[in-house]
Amino acid sequence: MHSIYLEEGARTSREPQRRLNLNMMEIVKKEILKWLAADIIYPISDSKWVSLIQVVPKKLGITIIKNENGDEIQTRLTIGWRVCIDYKKLNSVTRKDHFPLPFTNQILEKLVGKNFFCFLDGYFGYNQIYINPLDQEKITFTCPFGTFTFKHMPFGLCNAPATFQTCMLSIFSDMIGKCMEIFMDDFCVFGESFDECLNHL
Repeated sequence: MHSIYLEEGARTSREPQRRLNLNMMEIVKKEILKWLAADIIYPISDSKWVSLIQVVPKKLGITIIKNENGDEIQTRLTIGWRVCIDYKKLNSVTRKDHFPLPFTNQILEKLVGKNFFCFLDGYFGYNQIYINPLDQEKITFTCPFGTFTFKHMPFGLCNAPATFQTCMLSIFSDMIGKCMEIFMDDFCVFGESFDECLNHL
């Protein structure tokens, strides 16, 4: 369970709703309906904390295009849109968890000499962890369709990566280093042979 501990003397913040164009409103509406159907969020009417919703492009890969001067430049491809909550003000008054996250290069070094790998991505990983009911009002957000808060841990909270990594290490503690490595919601299962790797899966 994820808890949010505030610095002493922290002041609450209620952000006003942000204007969205019609395309963005449709994207937000679909995401809100998806979260409601999955029981990840619920409506809330009175909270001392209200953060803004924003829609940002999902980027994938790099391509080369010509700019207005005819010069070739690198740009990232936009493959869709992501709905995010801007918890900047809440994060600024949240006590930071200093749980050490692993370095990806150290994880990769541990895989040297392994013959077979399977890489897995945790689907909605953060959303599998509950938010402490006493802290749910702190992560309230506003949008054109109402004011909602999360029951499950959303992206954007400053201590969410540490909570998630702690949880994953706890769950898989007897397997880490022996047949798998974990970085956040990315899992690498390995083995000396195909059958061994499959068995570890």
